[in-house]
Amino acid sequence: MTETALLQPRRRSRQIQVGSVAVGGDAPISVQSMTNTDTCDVEATLGQIRALAAAGADLVRISVPTLEAAEAFARIRAESPLPLISDIHFDHRIALRVLELGVDCLRINPGNIGREDRVRDVVESARDHGVPIRIGVNAGSLEKEIQRRYGEPSATAMVESALRHIEILDRLNFPDFKVSLKASSIAMTVVAYRLLARQIEQPLHLGITEAGGLRSGSVKSAIGIGLLLAEGIGDTLRVSLAADPVQEVKVGFDILKGLQLRSRGINFIACPTCSRQKFDVITTVNTLEERLDSVAKPLDVAIIGCVVNGPGEAKEAALGIAGGEPNLLYRHGEVVTKVENRDLLTVLESAIRQELEREEESAR
Repeated sequence: MTETALLQPRRRSRQIQVGSVAVGGDAPISVQSMTNTDTCDVEATLGQIRALAAAGADLVRISVPTLEAAEAFARIRAESPLPLISDIHFDHRIALRVLELGVDCLRINPGNIGREDRVRDVVESARDHGVPIRIGVNAGSLEKEIQRRYGEPSATAMVESALRHIEILDRLNFPDFKVSLKASSIAMTVVAYRLLARQIEQPLHLGITEAGGLRSGSVKSAIGIGLLLAEGIGDTLRVSLAADPVQEVKVGFDILKGLQLRSRGINFIACPTCSRQKFDVITTVNTLEERLDSVAKPLDVAIIGCVVNGPGEAKEAALGIAGGEPNLLYRHGEVVTKVENRDLLTVLESAIRQELEREEESAR
């Protein structure tokens, strides 16, 4: 059995286009985040978008709560390096305006817009501009009638809410949409996605909403999103953290990297350390992660502190250091040099950068 045999075949969904990024079908699973700046502060919002782009984000969502924010969106759209999704609630005029201004996707629940004619106007404008819609269902904001009937949020209630919004788009013959079903409960979220995945062909946007801070939120997101991805469910994702949005993107790629679904940046294979270590593994790994944080090209690097597991792990990676007396640096399974502790960081960083350059040259 190969490693990837543990993953179920990916659910084949209808592909939509969000700006330059394909979502669904056989497109790579995209990673997105959301700005937390005041949208009317154009420079601050653009600064955050650029930081997200540098971290590897494929898409960015921006809240557009007012018509004033919609006008600011026009300036943001003109300079954004990434496709933009606008987050709009209730006011159909805002949706119509951002469609005119070049938004790449609308996050708007059709059932919350109001009258049928308003819904139709927004959907027709989205169709005319070639812009898809994201239906976003959250356990904490279900329709009052559904809340009364179910008594409390549940996976079934979330799916019913989604299907109500989907029915509106189906009635208007608008198939270019994606759906999210998010709760802070991992179990509720996973069950809801499993239920809906059997009923529609559209792409699914994954996430555990209000997951928490950087550590706890990353763990909850990795469990929930990872479970679904391993079952072949999911076409795009956001890791929702009470943290810098850049961290959401990094954790998102770490989840995909862990499942071997996408690779970005250095994949450090490091031991948890014990009294056998011959050098400071923790400091070495943390320092290299910081120094090489901007590297986008994937590369496996093993940093193992002793001779028990060191040689085996180092031989399997593109580059590896195995602790010993002396420490040994491996490249593609062969020892290339001995390294003293005092020189280890410098030598290993240099070796990584040289290997990246070699791979880039060979790819030309």
